[in-house]
Amino acid sequence: MFRFIVKRIAISLFVVFLVSVFAFSLMHFLPGDPARLALGEYASEEDVQALRVKLNLDLPIFKQYVNWLGNVLKGDFGYSLVYNRQIGDLLKERLPRTLAIGIPALIISVIVGICCGTACAIHRGKRLDRAITFISTIGIGTPVFWVGIICIYIFAMRWKVFPIQGFVSPSTDFFKYLHHAFLPVFCLSIGLIATTLRQTRSNMLEVINQDYIRTAKANGIKQRSIVFKHALKNALIPVITIIALQVRSVVGGSLIVENVFNIAGVGSMLNKAVTGRDYLVVQACVLIISLTTMFCNLIVDILYGVLNPQARLGDEE
Repeated sequence: MFRFIVKRIAISLFVVFLVSVFAFSLMHFLPGDPARLALGEYASEEDVQALRVKLNLDLPIFKQYVNWLGNVLKGDFGYSLVYNRQIGDLLKERLPRTLAIGIPALIISVIVGICCGTACAIHRGKRLDRAITFISTIGIGTPVFWVGIICIYIFAMRWKVFPIQGFVSPSTDFFKYLHHAFLPVFCLSIGLIATTLRQTRSNMLEVINQDYIRTAKANGIKQRSIVFKHALKNALIPVITIIALQVRSVVGGSLIVENVFNIAGVGSMLNKAVTGRDYLVVQACVLIISLTTMFCNLIVDILYGVLNPQARLGDEE
């Protein structure tokens, strides 16, 4: 197990290097001068050249990468031209808002998706299975922005139960946070729940038809024990991958929800940075989202080795 974990960490470190190269090169692949794009076509050549020097764009590309990576390792992501602030300060301010919406949505999707998916598999073909499967299909196919608009119209404008927009930090007032975050969390979790539910149902149906499950039933083992101690454990192995991939929706994929409910999070910051050609902000956001996804994949690989010993046999030989 130790060799398995070390190998996975080594692979992850290599992926971190590739991610840093990709994040740095992202805006440099775009046609045109980043400094000219940031200042606009009517900016003077002196201002453009001054910005190029300030952003180290006058240096060779390799030296630019080394300087940028060295600053990132120190926690310095640079200066935002669009927001006129340090990018590190922007991330400290906006990342908690995104996480305060995304993490509850992810937790809810895991609990509800696994429970409903398991129930559908156990009651396959019955009314409960058909009803939940139909709802999950609608959840996958319905655009998030449309759900958000409908929720605002019903719960905020007609019934006046929840606010239309805004965000309150849970550390400031937890109950106000729940009041403001309910609709954004609900909208963000719908698609996540549907994806987790369908994956869980599919895997459970495959597992409960295995020979060892039929043998357990023939031996008189209780249904609950068979489902939770045997079937669900094996069915969750592919589901863990889906859950890990959904983390990127928590960090950077909540752009639509943030725009609908006017929440100043990482998603809206990244959108504005791309529009304003603020390539340092784009690099920082892409790097953080990619590193978060990579870290979750590392945890998934380790969990694979724990849940399925066959997954680590090749590394321990």
